[in-house]
Amino acid sequence: MPTRDLTIAMIGSGGDGVITMGDMIAQAAARDGLNVIKVEAYGPQIRGGESSCTVRLCADPISAQGDLVDVLVVFNWADYGRFKGEVPPCPNAVVLYEATDPTPRESLSIGTDATSTWIPVPFIQIANDSAGTKAAKNIVTLGILAELFGVPPEAVRKAIVNKFQKKKAAVLEANVKGFEAGIAFAKGLGIDVSARRLVYEIGEPKLLMSGNEAAAVAAIHAGCRFFAGYPITPSSEVLHLLNEWLPRAGGSVVQTEDELSALGNIIGGSFAGVKSMTSTSGPGLSLMAEMIGLASMAEVPVVILDVQRGGPSTGLPTKSEQSDLNLAVYGTHGDAPHVVLACTDPEDAFHMTVEAFNISEEAQLPVVLLSEQSVGQRRETVVGSHLVHEVRNRAVPAGEQLTEYERYQDTPTGISPMSFPGMKHAIYQTNGLEHDEMGRPASMHLVHEKMSLKRARKMDWVAERYPLHLRIGPEKADVGIVCWGSSKGPVEEAMRPLQKAGHKVAAFVPKILLPFPKEPLEAFLASVKEVLVVELSFGGQLHQYLKTITALPERTTVYKRSGGKNLSIAEVKAQIEAALERAAAHQEVLA
Repeated sequence: MPTRDLTIAMIGSGGDGVITMGDMIAQAAARDGLNVIKVEAYGPQIRGGESSCTVRLCADPISAQGDLVDVLVVFNWADYGRFKGEVPPCPNAVVLYEATDPTPRESLSIGTDATSTWIPVPFIQIANDSAGTKAAKNIVTLGILAELFGVPPEAVRKAIVNKFQKKKAAVLEANVKGFEAGIAFAKGLGIDVSARRLVYEIGEPKLLMSGNEAAAVAAIHAGCRFFAGYPITPSSEVLHLLNEWLPRAGGSVVQTEDELSALGNIIGGSFAGVKSMTSTSGPGLSLMAEMIGLASMAEVPVVILDVQRGGPSTGLPTKSEQSDLNLAVYGTHGDAPHVVLACTDPEDAFHMTVEAFNISEEAQLPVVLLSEQSVGQRRETVVGSHLVHEVRNRAVPAGEQLTEYERYQDTPTGISPMSFPGMKHAIYQTNGLEHDEMGRPASMHLVHEKMSLKRARKMDWVAERYPLHLRIGPEKADVGIVCWGSSKGPVEEAMRPLQKAGHKVAAFVPKILLPFPKEPLEAFLASVKEVLVVELSFGGQLHQYLKTITALPERTTVYKRSGGKNLSIAEVKAQIEAALERAAAHQEVLA
């Protein structure tokens, strides 16, 4: 019978247009109201080379990419070998491949079985015959996918028109012909692949956004009017998008010579009274450590978005990992109060970016927002009406506060009103040195102790005002999972069938990591029998960090591994099932 959940993967060389195919499929599905998650993978080379694109289309809510591929499109088997472990086909998959590829099928061992359907397709020949160029083979493939698997044909046609309408009329016409030729070829196959045909009810159109796009849009929404950054994979799209759109909102963008300069730029921008932001990845965040201390000491609000990649060093620029947690939490010299947040998916990237600005502005300190390649660069459907979030601003001195203005006044919350250059009666001195309440440099122990306490109180204020976390599942559970960031997606999907089968499983997902929501965590731990920590970190950074916050229960296990491949639903589900078995066995012993 037809399916409500379909995952399609396409693999090819640079110029084959597999990413364009994925974009058009995702756009078409989003227009019809389907839920979509689209991910891409590249080699580490700067230009050219192999690439893959995987699109999951579902009539029901989803929160992670599909584990197994239902439909596999391969333009070149040599390229497939480079992604073999990342796009595994399901046992009874449908495989479309270039008919002229000389690679013997018997040598592939791609994981399919005898029930799989292999369809040789002369992609290049059809493209040449219909569109006059082999470059249209990806458009031909779209026609085949639309006819065989229910990918919305009219919506795909609109996507093709949108893609090529600004080019010459002949180019648009040729691609439309290629699309029609793909449909005609599929109709003539006479092969039953109805089990892989997508069925759904057309709904309200959805937005299709990546986490990086959502963060950029959120920055503008939050009032950011200055961005400085250095391009670094996988965060560069934030710089690119804001370079186009921020000037239209009255803001400015500077591409700096390095990440240290980028943070210095935005500290200056924020000191001048303008909400400011930068984005980077792990290597860049390492360079920013000194300037984070400056922003903390001078109490200047700044937002730093770190889209994590596999590390250390240059590591895996195009792959995801949750291994910057230690750096974000501990990577400063001296006692430098700062906040660390994390987002779980593209829609959450919007909300957490606004919260990063809110916390930074209200508490006047640096905020590091941890995203990941699998959040920042994946594209996912979002309901447009959900992209609304309250915006807050910094306190500015007024009235009696302007009489002998004390920029660093020692207040109960540690937060003191911040003026901007040129504000009458509110000029103050600031730099990276320790200072008194007026901002004058001072090196006496008593002053340092007093101002250290002042800055530390801001963290207490943040902890009370922003205990950001998510709890999924029942109030009492046999197994409680603690995870963060992108791990939330596969954990949530792995929990669903288990909960449906009657198992009591819950999850705790912190969205603020520093200061950590300790009391909600301890309440969660006390409500479950078995604890499972899940993370995409070889060293188990979350697990180690949790042990510094509270005493973890004796019955705590950890599932951790290195990045480079996102956590799958199946592997997480297997870990939860094992934890359920341990919980049941323990109950039998107690009985």
